[in-house]
Amino acid sequence: MKRSHIFYLIILLMVFVLPVSTFAQEEEQIVYYQMEPLDDSLFIQIQELLFIDPPDPKAEIIVDLRDPNNQTIAIKSALYPFLALPQEIRARIITYPFKINLMEDVHFASVFTRVVEKVRFGKVLATPTKTQISPTLGFINPFFQLQGGERLGLSLKQDVGISLGLGTPYSGSLETNFMEVNFHILGVRMGIFSHIDAMIEVMGDQNHNNIIVSSGYQINYTIPFGNFFEFGYIKATSKIDDAKRTNYLLESEGNIVFNPDSTIKYQARIIEDSQSFINWEFRYPVSILGSTRGRVYVAQYLDEWHFGFAFREMSLAGSTFDFSFDGMPRSKFREPQYNITLLVQKIMEGWGFSAFSIGPSASLSTLDSGSFGFTKIFVNMRFKLGTSF
Repeated sequence: MKRSHIFYLIILLMVFVLPVSTFAQEEEQIVYYQMEPLDDSLFIQIQELLFIDPPDPKAEIIVDLRDPNNQTIAIKSALYPFLALPQEIRARIITYPFKINLMEDVHFASVFTRVVEKVRFGKVLATPTKTQISPTLGFINPFFQLQGGERLGLSLKQDVGISLGLGTPYSGSLETNFMEVNFHILGVRMGIFSHIDAMIEVMGDQNHNNIIVSSGYQINYTIPFGNFFEFGYIKATSKIDDAKRTNYLLESEGNIVFNPDSTIKYQARIIEDSQSFINWEFRYPVSILGSTRGRVYVAQYLDEWHFGFAFREMSLAGSTFDFSFDGMPRSKFREPQYNITLLVQKIMEGWGFSAFSIGPSASLSTLDSGSFGFTKIFVNMRFKLGTSF
């Protein structure tokens, strides 16, 4: 079996087997616990009632009901009397289903089992939001990822808006100089793309699997039966001049690799000069581990096959993170490639507590030596510019 197939099998096992095996129910009454940040509206309401401004939908909230005469609620380490909240809100807090028991017994095996013991079976999947399943509003997205990922989508009025992104929707860090800006109306997405060369000039080697673009336009349409199928057309309209092409394909920069007989072994892909492609994506929006936005997908983009998933603000045992994976198992132009991105939230104070995530982004593919390994490992970032849907 080829190594790429083995890696594909490992990823499938991680996605489908590991979550099912790590969730368990808790039935005991819990009186001292941390609320997992899976309900943005409740978390915001609690903080507004306690005059916390601005409220953080992913704040750390600890409830202590052990002493009937001194019940408290702590929000980001600040202590408040539990009775300061209205009775209806107190009832929702007491019956809140996602709790991390802070009175649990800790033993030598807890370092391995604590997270497993604290996650509930049956809470893995949740339905998507109404916005996510709308063919005309699905582009609205408050997240801006620095490299690759979903596009930032801003609504001007209902289904009319704009979106922008750096990198393609399926690329990893430092893989392409692609950037795009689009206009949306009634499920139609039309826009232009261009290039930011600085995004591919950071790395000095292993760049032979990059995508390099000139500029052009694209038009896409999401069929009006739910936000699950989108197809479109993209075309490059300009030619890269010879001097710039030479800079793009420097052996010293790892953009091209030669065989011993001076024939080309690997070369970065260049898209220019009236090249055009039909693109499509079949996706299913879903929430996993309380993610505020997520999808699994299969797609063909720039005549390359892709499959994967992307989830925003997943919550597990008090931690909040983004996790995405994209596999490109087949391409006429490049070596198979697999991109993994993990972005961790809750690392800053104040408004940045939930607005900023940072973490590693890695690409696995064929190295210039011909073996399989990491071609790119770099830092990626994500900013949350609005509230969750």
